[in-house]
Parts: sequence; C-alpha cells; structure tokens
Amino acid sequence: MATVPSVSNSITVRLEVPATGNAVSSITTAVESSGGSVTGLDVTASGLEALRIDVTVAATSVAHGEEIVEKLRAIDGVAIGKVSDRTFLMHLGGKIEMSSKLPIRNRDDLSMIYTPGVARVCMAIAENPEDARRLTIKRNSVAVVTDGSAVLGLGNIGPKAALPVMEGKAALFKRFAGIDAWPICLDTQDADEIVAIVKAIAPGFAGINLEDISAPRCFEIEARLREALDIPVFHDDQHGTAIVVLAALMNALKVVGKEIAEIRVVMSGAGAAGTAILKLLMAAGVRHATVADVRGVVHEGRDDLNDSLRWIAENTNRSGRTGSLKEAVAGADVFIGVSAPNVLDGDDLATMAKDAIVFALANPDPEVDPAIARQTAAVVATGRSDFPNQINNVLVFPGVFRGLLDAQSHTVNTDMMLAAARALATTVGDDQLNPNYIIPSVFHPDVAKTVAAAVRDAAVAARGGAEAAPAKPTPGIVGTLDTTSFPAVQL
Repeated sequence: MATVPSVSNSITVRLEVPATGNAVSSITTAVESSGGSVTGLDVTASGLEALRIDVTVAATSVAHGEEIVEKLRAIDGVAIGKVSDRTFLMHLGGKIEMSSKLPIRNRDDLSMIYTPGVARVCMAIAENPEDARRLTIKRNSVAVVTDGSAVLGLGNIGPKAALPVMEGKAALFKRFAGIDAWPICLDTQDADEIVAIVKAIAPGFAGINLEDISAPRCFEIEARLREALDIPVFHDDQHGTAIVVLAALMNALKVVGKEIAEIRVVMSGAGAAGTAILKLLMAAGVRHATVADVRGVVHEGRDDLNDSLRWIAENTNRSGRTGSLKEAVAGADVFIGVSAPNVLDGDDLATMAKDAIVFALANPDPEVDPAIARQTAAVVATGRSDFPNQINNVLVFPGVFRGLLDAQSHTVNTDMMLAAARALATTVGDDQLNPNYIIPSVFHPDVAKTVAAAVRDAAVAARGGAEAAPAKPTPGIVGTLDTTSFPAVQL
C-alpha cells in the first residue's frame, strides 16, 4: 500500500544557509522532490552573511527521512546542523508525571497531608476498607498492566520496550476521562505470576486495564482476575476493539440499509481482538459469522483447535464452510480484519455481496488497500488516521472506565459493553451519517461523556438499580469527590 508523509515520521533539520540567494526555495524543492512535505520553516538566527533555519519535514519512514536529509546536504552552500526526530523528542523523559493535588506550603499542610494527621485517615480506612475509594486515589486510579508480549504490531518486545505505549495509554486516560492511570510493566510472561502480581497490587486501584498481552494467555489471565478481584478487569485489545467495531458496524448498516441479524460476516483473525469482536457481535444479534486464521476457515473438522478456536468452531460457520479466507469472503455482507496486511485484494472484494462493508483494521498496513476496497465496497474503515472511519480504541476505553469508576462497579460485563457501543454509535447523528463518517473523531467532545454515562447506567442496573449507585459526579466527564458526605470518623 502506498504511504504518505506523516507527522509520526517528522524531523526537524537545522540548516546554515547563505543570507542571500535562493537557498530557501532550494530547501523546499529538495524536500518535495524527495516525496516529503515541509510543515514548518523557521528562521531561528540571522546574520549579515548567513541564516539559521529550522525546517520541519514529514516523511513516510525513518529511512525516507534520512534520504531527505542527504538531499538537503547536497544543496550548495547549505550546512547541516542537528537533526531531531520530533516523535523521540516528545518521549524524552517520559510523557506523564505524578503531581500533588494539594500545596505543601508549611508545617500545618505537612502535618495534615502526612504525619501525624494521616494516621487518623489510615485508621478510618482500616475500620471501613470501602472508605479507601473516598479518601485515597483508589477511586480514580486504573492500572495499565502489560507483559510486553504483544505490543502494537511489534510482537513480543518485552516490558521495557512496552513502557512508551503504556505511558501513552495513561496520558489518554487523563486527557479524555480525567482518570489517573499508572503503567505497570511486568518482567514475566507466566500467567500464574501475572495473576498473582495484579491481585497483590489491586488494593490501590479501582480498575485494571490489561494491555498488549498475547493470546491465548490473555483470555486465561483476564478470566482469572475477573473471578478473583472486586474491581473491573478490562482487556482493551479485546473489548475496546470489539466495542468500537460494533459501534461502527451499527452505523455502517444504517448507511447500507441492512439488518444485523441478516448479514453474513467474515472475519480474518482469531486472536484476542478477533475473538472478542466475534462474541460481542453475536451478543448484538449477528447470527451468520465465519472466522478464518492463518490456516483458513475455522471449522470443527480441523485438528489444531485450542480452547478458543474450538469455541469459535462450535459457535460459528453454520454452513460448514472450509477452505481459505478468499473463498469464505465470497457473498459476505461484511468483512472484518484484525490479522495481517494484504490478505485480500480487489478481486476478492468484488465477490462480496452488494453494498459490502469492509473493516480492514491491521495497522499500519491493512488487510486490503483501502483505496482499492473503496472501488467496490460501500463502506470502508481502517485502523489508520489518514483514512476516513478510523477504528480507534481511544474512542472507548476512557469513557468505559469513567463510567465504571463513577458507578464504583466491581465488574464489567457484556451488557455494559453493548451499552458503550450503542452510545458511541449515537454520537454520529442520522443527519451526519454517510459512508465516510460512521464513527466520530477521537476529539469529538461528546464521546467520552456519552460512553461514560451509558456504562455507568448499565453498571448501576447490574448492581440492582439506582439505589445501589453512588452519588452522581458533578457535571462533566471527570468524577469529583463529594466533600459534603465524608464517612464518620473519630475526631
């Protein structure tokens, strides 16, 4: 698939150029003739004979950026200074920090925030452990836990290399839902150890977000933690993806005028995300689904079925299909890919049903070139930000956890995830809906609060109705502590 210059591969090059002549136009010509894009050009110093210019360039890759620098170096009279990768600069020293909510200005502040005053708060929590949600950061804290075994599309790169992603996740929790999230990168990939560690740290958190843990271990880890803990455990790679896909599908079906119970869905990918998407789609009403992995269609006659694949084989593929993904997709109404690049082509999509829907979500290179998919499919979505209809988990996980935390939920279930999907879908009004806009932008102002409200209501219902719910947070998506009703403590 052709790539275009992206800010994620942008560099800033410091140049010394003659003060006279056409050096500036030579710089822009060199960049553009190399396939790059000049996004900024700043004169940072000037003298009688020379200028210092910082030129910011978007490239398609690291190698492309290096090619552009060499092209600039070849310009007569231009001297290259520092070359800075803007993405690496943004990550220097990490992307998040802990800060105090209260000033510590004098001895009085110190004696209440810390010793001796803090001891009375400790004893209040010891007498009533539920007060930890009101008197500590627990009420608004989520642990983002990974073992580094399945990071983005990079594979098993380990916990240290996973940390930048977990930091980014924590930053998104704060930005979109006001939640304090903490990266927890574990130097073990043993399921028993991971479960034991998360159980041990759980008292300090109101929710656990599992992240980038490979299948099939992620299924076992999540199931065991949900059974053991009294706080919600949510594997975003599974359920966050599933919720966004379902919301996008709900709106795509409106565009093409089809019903969810009648469509035939073909999926490529039977790992963590694929399995979770399948289960949520079936809970939402999909009755005809076929799943393929690297060995072709999953069916009961295969001799390589683990527990997860066996469940898929027993609950899908009603017509008993065998063979390849390419064969399975013929006549399908919907294709959903969470697998590998370029597993389908335009000829394959041309065999799908009229007004087909294609969600090619492998990232950065999807299962089929979106430009080719759009030649025959009525609606196309990807995981990329440079095409319409981006399926992005950040649309979901901040609002889901905001709702769970505000409801003081002890779990997360299918009803809550269905509620989140319906809420996300409704943020695109019927008067806005079209083939290129079935899912909102991650910066849509209503997304997080709409999803949060729906999840909170579903969590309250799961606990037995409104009487089981805590007081509602103040307006906005960020929950706030009700200081008028502290628990009674001995003074």
